[in-house]
Amino acid sequence: MMLNIKKKIITLLVFFLTLAGSMSFAQRELVIYTALEDDELSVYTKHWENTYPEIKLKIVRDSTGIITAKAMAEKENVQADVFWGISTTSLILFQKAGMLEPYKPKGIENIKDGFKDEKNTVPFWVGIKAYETSLICNTMELKLLKLPVPHSYADLIKPEYSGLIIMPNPASSGTGFLTVSGLLQLMGEEKGWAYLDQLHKNVLRYTHSGSAPAKLAGKGECAIGVSYGYRGLKQKASGEPLRVILPSEGSGWDLEANGLAKKTNIKEDAKTFLDWAISKDAMTLYSKTFPIVAYKMNVVFNDEDYPKNPEACLIKVDFNWASENRDRILKEWSRRYDSKSDRK
Repeated sequence: MMLNIKKKIITLLVFFLTLAGSMSFAQRELVIYTALEDDELSVYTKHWENTYPEIKLKIVRDSTGIITAKAMAEKENVQADVFWGISTTSLILFQKAGMLEPYKPKGIENIKDGFKDEKNTVPFWVGIKAYETSLICNTMELKLLKLPVPHSYADLIKPEYSGLIIMPNPASSGTGFLTVSGLLQLMGEEKGWAYLDQLHKNVLRYTHSGSAPAKLAGKGECAIGVSYGYRGLKQKASGEPLRVILPSEGSGWDLEANGLAKKTNIKEDAKTFLDWAISKDAMTLYSKTFPIVAYKMNVVFNDEDYPKNPEACLIKVDFNWASENRDRILKEWSRRYDSKSDRK
């Protein structure tokens, strides 16, 4: 009798210990808001899972404009634990809204100057890689049309390219916004808007994704897609008839960066994730597809068109100006050009 009671007690103890352990494991989950592309995420998260199998990532992914709007709508009760690969201009917006907690991740000394928040002793954001305005040109389509490959912003407004260009909408696409913001900063607002008026005449449509114009150019659905370099280089490597051109006047650009969400109970695992996200291992993964990473390392891309030193082709941008003027720029852009945007 006593032996049976002891067995039951032991069985119950094992059950409750197992239950407690499973509950503890289930609680080790991080909610990650990101604008990184799906095909990138599968590579990066696999490395995370192999390194930290006990911490599950719940990925919430969308294009930059949409994920930014979602986070801002939740600013009184932020659902994310971490922002990963979100544009710097969006993170500055979050910072000003009181949605970020400053955090200095391990290894930050390996991040290049200008690729991290240097206004604060403890940074609110740290960059991982840059994406830049690129012209993704379908050489077969242009050859059929007997047109040269454009090499500049000035080329894009020539009448012969009318209806041949697809661009991203800056309200929903980070690539779209960095392109518009970059042009306004490069040319000055008056000349910049005048240029965009001319460009609009040649644009067939505006997509809600920054990668979509490159994908459409690769399929031959347009001759020129205004997108970002990584996407075009990836498609070209897969055999699509593309050339990836950085405009001769200089490319607008932004950083994909990380930040810690400000919450009542900040998880230590969130800090662990941010440490990992700028580690040499993670940066090496980023560098496999992105020519410009924030880590102090040498990245070489073997492409006859893409420059050996792409950082030298980036214009001087003011992320704070872009963030502060984001709403105004988007409102004006929508007023002028939204008639050609894809339906949401």
